[in-house]
Amino acid sequence: MCLVPCALWGNPFRSTSRQSVEVQGLLCLFDKSKREHLITQLTNTIKLSRKMSYHQQSPVISYHTEGTEDHHARAQMELITRMNNMGVASLEASDHEPARELFRRALDKANETTFFPIPNTPSATKGGEVSKSLYIYQRGEYDEGMHTFSEPLSLDPSVTSLHCATATILFNLGQLYLRVNDNEAALNSFQCALQIAQWRSSSDSKEPAGGGVGVMAILHNIGHVQYRSGQYEDAVRTYAKALNIGKTSYNKSSHSMLQVAATLNCLGVLYFHLPNAETERAMELYTESLAIRKAVLGVNYECPEVATTLNNIGRIHYMKSEHPKALEIYNEALRMRRKLLGDDHLDVAATIYNAGQTHHQRGDLMEAMRLYQEFLVIARKRLGTHHRDVAIMLKCMAQIHHERKDYDSAKRLYEEALTVGRAALGNFHPEVASTLNKLGNLHYEKGDFEEAIRVYKEGLEVERAVLDVFHPNIVVTLTNIGQIHKLRGEHQAALRLYKEAVAIQRHSLGPGHPSIATSLSSIALIHYQARSYAKALDVYQEALRIRRDAFGDLNLDVASNLNSIGLVLFKMELHDLAMQSFQESLRIRRRLLGANHRDVAIILYNIATIHLETGDDDEAMVYYRETLRVERAALGDRHRDVVLTIQHIGQVHQQRGELSDALKYYQEALDIQMTSEDSEDASIAQTLNHIGNVFLQRGDAREMVAALSESLRAFRKAGQSDDELQISGLNFYGLSKMHPECAPSA
Repeated sequence: MCLVPCALWGNPFRSTSRQSVEVQGLLCLFDKSKREHLITQLTNTIKLSRKMSYHQQSPVISYHTEGTEDHHARAQMELITRMNNMGVASLEASDHEPARELFRRALDKANETTFFPIPNTPSATKGGEVSKSLYIYQRGEYDEGMHTFSEPLSLDPSVTSLHCATATILFNLGQLYLRVNDNEAALNSFQCALQIAQWRSSSDSKEPAGGGVGVMAILHNIGHVQYRSGQYEDAVRTYAKALNIGKTSYNKSSHSMLQVAATLNCLGVLYFHLPNAETERAMELYTESLAIRKAVLGVNYECPEVATTLNNIGRIHYMKSEHPKALEIYNEALRMRRKLLGDDHLDVAATIYNAGQTHHQRGDLMEAMRLYQEFLVIARKRLGTHHRDVAIMLKCMAQIHHERKDYDSAKRLYEEALTVGRAALGNFHPEVASTLNKLGNLHYEKGDFEEAIRVYKEGLEVERAVLDVFHPNIVVTLTNIGQIHKLRGEHQAALRLYKEAVAIQRHSLGPGHPSIATSLSSIALIHYQARSYAKALDVYQEALRIRRDAFGDLNLDVASNLNSIGLVLFKMELHDLAMQSFQESLRIRRRLLGANHRDVAIILYNIATIHLETGDDDEAMVYYRETLRVERAALGDRHRDVVLTIQHIGQVHQQRGELSDALKYYQEALDIQMTSEDSEDASIAQTLNHIGNVFLQRGDAREMVAALSESLRAFRKAGQSDDELQISGLNFYGLSKMHPECAPSA
């Protein structure tokens, strides 16, 4: 905490002989014992003045104007000004330690005239890397327009106010700490500068004369530190104070209006980054900022600041999935940035990435890849080959190959991203964990479950090291590993992982969160696959209770849950209860999705199956035909789901002895399969198998042999065993009586 400066009556420590020593010792450390002795004497003087009931004077320093005192005061200010300006020159040259020492000496000199409690600082300034957890724009490599008032300030020799000089030096010291990424020291310096600047003037509305720092500039930097620290709500309040000063107190000069525009943009950035982004408010602020800049600048409004605000507006459209509008704005920002900054500037790269990301979301993978590659060239040139943003871009490019099913190219880029990420960020970082997750997904999709589990577990180790123990990413990785165990039939291992995921979700989200219902449904499915139907039913019912409490009855997740419960009840041969569950699911889906939706067809099919199982063939046929009608309306005539339903209708006819109708439906299914590019040999083999069995039932030996022989060839082509061929119908004795010549073949 920085105390308000206090003015003293006179100065008992001034002497012309000491002045000469001070000038000569400008570039060396002051004697610590003397400085402590000075502070002690100043403190005693303050206590003495209070005992004598002196009234406190104005906080503005007043020097005597006669003789050596006036000369000494001017010499002191000249020395303070000179040290500040030398510090500014050192800071601009990135000589941080000399700059820090000069600013500190300037503050010490100010303390010799009036007692300013100055913030403690490290004995040496160590430049470090920007925190690896910062968001890409918070790190300062790309511009959101948050770097207003970010340059150190020189003092004019005409400055006479010690308060003005001290606030400015503290401001410059804060700028130094920002550049070496010491947010705490920067905030302390800026807050002290703010207190002194506010005491310096009776009104915040006046800019200081002689190049000193203003309150608005200090507030901007306090807000920027809060933003870099993720304290968005505090930063909003700080920038709002700056905006109030700008709008209500400053004159309407072009300079002050542009400062208001900059502040509006900063507030827009903060509303965009709030945990619950207020995009409408951010858009209002960006739009007002642009309007002011265009009004002030006129036809020459194109400038880096306008381009930056346009880029910020594009991000809002992207967040709202308004991709065409986002691209329109990004392209305008990109054109302006290329013109003003050059093709290889990092801010040009930022807009290129944003446009690439938008094309990626639209599914325009070729254009997205082109833009990603352009970003990568700039990033490697400006940031180096082992930078986190290079790793992020390699991962984005890998994702495009991944989506194209070009697994080899995707794997190569994921692994390169992992190498670069580890070099830039270390082995334990959230970005490294994210890349491992993507690589694990790739192995999973390729069917390489062993390698997928290995990579997922490596990612899980990183996540447990760098994330909160209840972080949702840990839940995702646990369920990914659990899914592989489930597919392998390793039910106990899968259950253990899913239950751990649910425990984390209950702790972090509360017992009634819908995400818990999703995980519970996965657990129930494992019990279902393990034929533990009673356990599956219990867990599905718990998931259903959570979803109904969260969403009410009229909800698609509730409908899906009811369908799952119906399947469990069907397996338990509780057909009436299963039918009730399916009918309720059907009612919800028809209400929310309409009558001709694929998910409606699924329920219709399940209802038909129950009727078939309970011997009600007529009702089963009604629902199968309705299923077929909906599927054709929703999916088209040649979809594989349509083929399956046609086959089932054929089976019902076959079971009822309606062999001509059965053959008609089977032949229709086969015709679709034979002319469809995505039909599999095994599916064709099954249809031929059904046709052969119908001919067998009819006693048509020649057609039967031809169909079953063709079916067998298709099974073999699909890499399946001859045992897959199923022969059913009349017994072989009956067949031999009707067609003796076919018995050996059969």
